[in-house]
Amino acid sequence: MKINMVSIILTLLLVSYQQTSFADAKHQGGIQAISQTHIQPEFDIVHAKVVMKDNVATFHMAVSGKAGGLKPTASGKLAGAKAYAYVWPTNIDSFDVGFERKAGILALAVATHPDFDDTPLFDENGDNNTNNDGNVWHSHWVVLVPDERCGKGALTVKDIPKGAKPRLPKTWPGLPILLDSPGWQPILTGETVEVKVPFDSVQTDQVIHYDGVTAGLRVSANLHAPLFCVTNVFDVASGDLSLPGRADPKESK
Repeated sequence: MKINMVSIILTLLLVSYQQTSFADAKHQGGIQAISQTHIQPEFDIVHAKVVMKDNVATFHMAVSGKAGGLKPTASGKLAGAKAYAYVWPTNIDSFDVGFERKAGILALAVATHPDFDDTPLFDENGDNNTNNDGNVWHSHWVVLVPDERCGKGALTVKDIPKGAKPRLPKTWPGLPILLDSPGWQPILTGETVEVKVPFDSVQTDQVIHYDGVTAGLRVSANLHAPLFCVTNVFDVASGDLSLPGRADPKESK
């Protein structure tokens, strides 16, 4: 049987094109970022997106390596404990998720930290103990503010001053910072991390502006203000934290 090499080559090219198209389709829209070889692949952002549909927002991020494939090494103590996080800073008013109005930059974060547990209502590893799950990737709302005590131009999860009684979400974990532990389970598959968030109190007709960030955080060595600093920003999808992403619920209906 005579083999037509031209047909074979064209077929292979078509299959390759289709595979590439399908791969690209997974990360359409949102913020497209260029892979950078100097960034750890697990935190090298190539895509960030938020999609609104009805009262649910899907927060999506893709990296050039395996999402969630790298975790901090446990130190055995809270002081100086490290955390890694995939973060979506937004323009959503902090009031809409249970905090005071305009308290800072509201961000959704998917985090892991082996030295402490800040989700006391949930048993992420399924061992009937709700106090030993910090090393399992989990979700938070956090309010971020600039704080030079964390370093020049650095951010911190906003502290709650001693004696203050600010408005807090029902699932606030009891730490003296503006952090919520709502229990939404992140899904980490291959190069992507996603979280589906029901917006019970957020006005779902508003346009959400967002960005994508991968970062390292650290608990203060003296367990004092600021308690939880962003110590390393590994990557920013936009490059400048300008929140160029746009999720419009009207366009998804």
